[in-house]
Amino acid sequence: MASEDVVMIEHAYAPLRTPLAVEEDIYGTTTPQPCRVYKRRFFGLAQLVALNIVCSWSWLTFAAVADTSAQYFRVSITAINWLSTGFLFAFLLTCPIVLLTLHKHSPKPSIVAASVLISVGSWLRYAGTKAGTHGNFPLVVVSQFIIGTSQPFVLASPTRYSEAWFSPSTRVVATALSTLANPLGGALAQLFSPLLSSSAPSTIPNLVLYTSIISTVACLPAIFLPSLPPTPPSHSLSDTINDHLSLPLRTALKRLLTLPAFYYLAIPFVIYVSAFNSTATLLSQILIPYGFSEDQAGLAGACLILVGLVFSAIVSPLVDRTSSHLLTIKLLVPLVAISYNILIFIPQTKGFAAVCVTMGLVGASSFALLPCALEYMTKISAEIGVGAEVSSVLAWACAQGVAGGLLLGMDALRDDANNRNMHKALILQCVLAWVVVPLPVFLLWKSKRTT
Repeated sequence: MASEDVVMIEHAYAPLRTPLAVEEDIYGTTTPQPCRVYKRRFFGLAQLVALNIVCSWSWLTFAAVADTSAQYFRVSITAINWLSTGFLFAFLLTCPIVLLTLHKHSPKPSIVAASVLISVGSWLRYAGTKAGTHGNFPLVVVSQFIIGTSQPFVLASPTRYSEAWFSPSTRVVATALSTLANPLGGALAQLFSPLLSSSAPSTIPNLVLYTSIISTVACLPAIFLPSLPPTPPSHSLSDTINDHLSLPLRTALKRLLTLPAFYYLAIPFVIYVSAFNSTATLLSQILIPYGFSEDQAGLAGACLILVGLVFSAIVSPLVDRTSSHLLTIKLLVPLVAISYNILIFIPQTKGFAAVCVTMGLVGASSFALLPCALEYMTKISAEIGVGAEVSSVLAWACAQGVAGGLLLGMDALRDDANNRNMHKALILQCVLAWVVVPLPVFLLWKSKRTT
């Protein structure tokens, strides 16, 4: 390879991916160094895991104890739901910035930005709960929105980070660990918020204080995160580097949005992420009308997420080893729809064990699908010369926006005349889940080269 060619590759690669390191021999000729992975990649992965946990924990802090929070702030349940709904809509505000940042730079600037937003928003939220006898609810709403703007930074970075630091055979696992840490934070909120509040309105400020301390501790290591490894983790990445790393963002978006395969996968992804977010947010309101307590709703929410994490930990390595992304997606999509079908009827049984089993089914199918779908979108994008950050940000932005809309719709369908039950809302969620089931059948994409 001529020296001029190496310089061109380095120039295209440096702003966006691991710089293609070169060494000079005794004749003055530069040649690429062998690709490798580095142990330090786990530090960044751990940081992404921590940020996703505290971001999601902040999202569901009040949703897990909706009735108690409403009593403390002296507002309606709908107002408490807006703390979660606004959090999701906040994603749309910063996602263009995230897209540009990830497209032009390493993942580190996005991770640092998320850390700052989470820390600042957390302490403002605590100030809102301590202002006056019943807090300052508008300040809590604003601070919740600030934390919500960190979402695209932590949700869109995993595929980008995995692509930059991990070999192709371990990327699904790496993406799964960092992405699924987000719902793990939701599980912790569902589990600990009822315990820390003890169903007593006066304990809400302490609940937020503990969350703020944990969030700040989780965010601090971000400034020490390495930007990019000295050499790319795989030859496949360096081989495709000139295809999409210097591609203008507008061109990349145009290519992706004219690709039918992207829609066949992205639309189910959007609907199922929206349904999961709505279920996690409204779970206490789904169960309490049938005689369940906030503590039981919290345990059911923890079951929803923890079972999903365990199942995903089993499935993700198998998908990595067998490269069976497409088959896994086609099997899991109808299973997710079936689980939401069952959820319509389970609360009426008033059986806590049945609720936990159903929550486990929803979590297992959804969590196994999530990282697999994200990685397959990355493969689809790479085949047309588009970076992983473009498909990831676009899919997550649509998912969070639709989730906010679905939350509003489900809240409006709450039957206040019949003990505030959410039966009609669960039917709406189930119908949406089934509508998108046929789409992955049309996914006939076959990669022309290993990515």
